[in-house]
Amino acid sequence: MTSPSLSIEAIRATREALGTRVVTTPTLDWQCDEIVERLGPDSRVNLKLELFQRTGTFKARGALNVMLGLSPEQRARGVTAVSAGNHAIATAYAARSLGLSAKVVMLASANPARVERCRKLGAEVEIAPDGASAFERARQIEAEEGRSFIHPFEGPLTALGTATIGLEWVEQAGPLDAVICPIGGGGLIAGLATAIKLLSPGCTVYGVEPEGADNMRRSFEEGEPVANARIATIADSLAPPYSLPYSFDLCRRSVDEIVLVSDDQLRAGMNLLFREAKLAVEPAAAAATAAMLGPLAERLYGQQVGVIVCGANIDIAGFAAHIETGRTLTGLQ
Repeated sequence: MTSPSLSIEAIRATREALGTRVVTTPTLDWQCDEIVERLGPDSRVNLKLELFQRTGTFKARGALNVMLGLSPEQRARGVTAVSAGNHAIATAYAARSLGLSAKVVMLASANPARVERCRKLGAEVEIAPDGASAFERARQIEAEEGRSFIHPFEGPLTALGTATIGLEWVEQAGPLDAVICPIGGGGLIAGLATAIKLLSPGCTVYGVEPEGADNMRRSFEEGEPVANARIATIADSLAPPYSLPYSFDLCRRSVDEIVLVSDDQLRAGMNLLFREAKLAVEPAAAAATAAMLGPLAERLYGQQVGVIVCGANIDIAGFAAHIETGRTLTGLQ
């Protein structure tokens, strides 16, 4: 069923290797009127609070695990990466924690607060006008300086890193009927879903994409990884240019269904998490909540549901604007 490299033994060994460089993020049984209204009084919603991870997102797990796999010679030459924000921050953190040099290429559209945070973590930052030129520059750095490229979502070491979330979650939350996870490139859900299915085979795994960046859903339909034909979403963390084979294959094996949510549903989800759980999250981190109370609500009625809250890297002004818009929305359907 699953890749041989993603066994329970390998996932446990990865969590041990990551050690205190990553946090065993807490879980929270979450109840509020909106949940009762949509899922019924017998439901239980368990939040995996990965926004409390070092660097503010799950990304640190994969970046660290990839760097732990580098040879001494590779470590001496340093690393490079491409990102609009979260992966660059995680790469900078992982490099600093292991004593490596990092040079990252960020997009001109990246939030200035994320760029500044990356620099404060010790990375050298270059800015590229768009994704294509950013990848081109990173490959140039890799070739000229001998740095190792740390991919934002693809590869077995990245998936093993994110699989440690599923390992922790099952141990913390107990039996769950369903788990909901956002999808960008697929690196998070590929590892998470694999671990969930290994440890709790009866648990249904739902993936969530924005309506304006649904390349994994279309990849499922086509039977192979496809490019994002369009990108139009407030969730920049869920808007990669394409899907890639390794993550796609793991998703096909372990993700039961993918649903879509609108930007308004994301904003309403952000608003609900802030009002009722006191969590200030970026749009991508509200995707699972939006799906739970929107397109999946009827199917999840009365169930034990796991919802991952995957990141909180957003500036105050941007967060406030989304929350205010979300406040005017009457629901998530």
